[in-house]
Amino acid sequence: MPELSRTLDPDDNAAVNSLRSAVMRLSRRLKHQRVDESLSPAEMSVLGTLARCGSATPGELARKEHVQPPSMTRIVALLEGKGLVVLEPHPEDRRQKVVRQTEQAEAMLEESRRKRNAWLAELAGQLDEDEWATLRAAAPVLEKLAHL
Repeated sequence: MPELSRTLDPDDNAAVNSLRSAVMRLSRRLKHQRVDESLSPAEMSVLGTLARCGSATPGELARKEHVQPPSMTRIVALLEGKGLVVLEPHPEDRRQKVVRQTEQAEAMLEESRRKRNAWLAELAGQLDEDEWATLRAAAPVLEKLAHL
């Protein structure tokens, strides 16, 4: 666990607890706004990583997704069987393969993003102007936390 750069007081601890709880609940609700219910959360996560980072070896994907290589091999095989990724020869190491998402996966991810964004926009439409301004200001901070 990373070392804190400052000591949290009781109010900070309460805020951290509230933030954790709210982010987890919102994340769970967002996960239900899927286009393809046949994909597991792990499969969706791998497709999202490929969309953000581009093609990668199964080992690189395993590191990025924080799973063991055998688990990633199974996930990639499932995605390949569904036509969402293809395995191509590695450009420099013939012993390895590179995983690339297909156009079908790109279209499915785009539709999923559209559906989730619409759902979240509908919720945000229920906020008053001050709440919406606060949420807009918090978005970059939440993004930073997600990448620390």
